Amino acid sequence: MFGKEAVKLITELDMYEDIRPFNEQLLRQVFEEMQMLYEANLVDSNAIQNEGYNALLPSIHFRHTALLRNKRCVLAYLYHRIKRLREMRWELGSILPTEITANLLNAELQWFQNYNKSLATYMKSIGDDHGLNLTVNMSPPKTLYVEVKCLTDFGKLELDDGEVVTLKKNTYHLLPRAMCEPLIRQGILEHHNA
Repeated sequence: MFGKEAVKLITELDMYEDIRPFNEQLLRQVFEEMQMLYEANLVDSNAIQNEGYNALLPSIHFRHTALLRNKRCVLAYLYHRIKRLREMRWELGSILPTEITANLLNAELQWFQNYNKSLATYMKSIGDDHGLNLTVNMSPPKTLYVEVKCLTDFGKLELDDGEVVTLKKNTYHLLPRAMCEPLIRQGILEHHNA
């Protein structure tokens, strides 16, 4: 049955929320099937042109439809990976964790870097002299400061006012929300509800 391998690509996207390693082997199988379908259509098309054998038209149409379906599945797979990367940029910031970057192709890493540059250029172009960081305060804050617990030994963090805070594991701090949100998304800090 044509298209089974292409459907596996889509199923893989549905099964996992994070970005899995690029399934090059399955993609190669889909491309081989597409090449086989194209070559069979080419042979039958030549038979129709040369011999006028019109009984092959339904077969050509069927294979062409399968070819287009495989193409749509491959494009959906690639698009979905890029879409997840874009979402991660807004959630995690400009630096991806190593467990995610290990699952990306060089072309995907290049796309992510270009997206970072484009977003940074845009954020610098709006607002005052310093630009406007669109990735903080994704939802309106109730307070400007938030109490957080440090989950890892992060080291020193310099605040906007120049104060330096040392973030050690299992310590509690009252910090500006704008400074904490990226660290919370990265799993370094967590909200502490007193």
